[in-house]
Amino acid sequence: MNKELMEALDILEREKEISKETLFDAIENSLITACKNHFGKSDNIKVEINRETCDFLCYAEKEVVEEVEDDCSQISLQDAREISQRAQLGDLLHVEIKSKEFGRIATQNAKNVILQKIREEERSVIYNQYYEKEKDVVTGIVQRYVGKNISINLGKADGILNESEQVKGEIFKPTERVKVYILEVKNTPKGPRILVSRTHPELVKRLFESEVTEIKDGTVEIKSIARESGSRTKMAVWSNNPNVDAVGACVGINGARVNAIVEELRGEKIDIINWDENPGNLIQNALSPAKIVAVFADPDEKTAKVVVPDYQLSLAIGKEGQNARLAARLTGYKIDIKSETQAKDAPGFRYEDYADEYDEYDEEYDEEYDSEYVEEGGMEEVPAEE
Repeated sequence: MNKELMEALDILEREKEISKETLFDAIENSLITACKNHFGKSDNIKVEINRETCDFLCYAEKEVVEEVEDDCSQISLQDAREISQRAQLGDLLHVEIKSKEFGRIATQNAKNVILQKIREEERSVIYNQYYEKEKDVVTGIVQRYVGKNISINLGKADGILNESEQVKGEIFKPTERVKVYILEVKNTPKGPRILVSRTHPELVKRLFESEVTEIKDGTVEIKSIARESGSRTKMAVWSNNPNVDAVGACVGINGARVNAIVEELRGEKIDIINWDENPGNLIQNALSPAKIVAVFADPDEKTAKVVVPDYQLSLAIGKEGQNARLAARLTGYKIDIKSETQAKDAPGFRYEDYADEYDEYDEEYDEEYDSEYVEEGGMEEVPAEE
């Protein structure tokens, strides 16, 4: 029996990642509980288990008296002499308790104590395991829809993808594999509750960290990221090594690296730009692919006025203001975009005072982005989100 017990503990430790010491404690507590159910109290009950052989001894400390008033805590001198010839009145004698004598109810209660402890430890192990993965990306398997939420199996636990964290238009099928960002891990009486997301900007960041070696080893840093899930992401990157092109490292040969992430995000477009400490240059990069005539940035007020060619205004603003909106989030500046004609007519907006710096801009119309960006109308002033 002891050999079988040791094998069972080894299996639990290996498969459930529950330490043997915890299991030994659970067995000791279960035997004490069984004694309490059998005798009515367990204040004087002691349990000892050999960690090497799994041999256990359960005994009660009883006082040797002439006349027994409490069978649980006292023993007569005559009975004590049968256990030890040296027993004297007033001695504390260890009287072995045979676990086979326990009744069915006491045995069942002992079993329940062990099972309860195993369940608690298993939940604790799972919680700790996924708590360490909080703010990271994991691969899960879609199980089923629960209302408008989705249950995703993450291995040893299930994650909940709430409707608010789902990308609009994404439809998942059962058994489909999907990467999700772990938002939060909560410890509840029923086990860990894991909330995951497909819309968080950090999802894109973590995907690049896993895909791009230069980001993983710290050569390239992701300085800022702005995302409208399901549509477009803008990401500013910077290289610590002058010999390493930050944008090129993220794009990969023939776009292999960025395309792998775009495929995982189901076609979401990703703009990768160079980070610049100069806010004017950063804003100019952030508004790409639009050509910029001039940028007047106020670092104190976190505002910027941008002048673009007349024919590039819609491209700079983007469809429904998306390009300017993402640029504002990426840079942290409130951006006011005006065409050259609007800027000349605006009082106090004397861009010509600075135009010498921007005389040589590329006026070639970028047909590649024509159908994607150029739309009539749009927003001219886009506040950066806090």
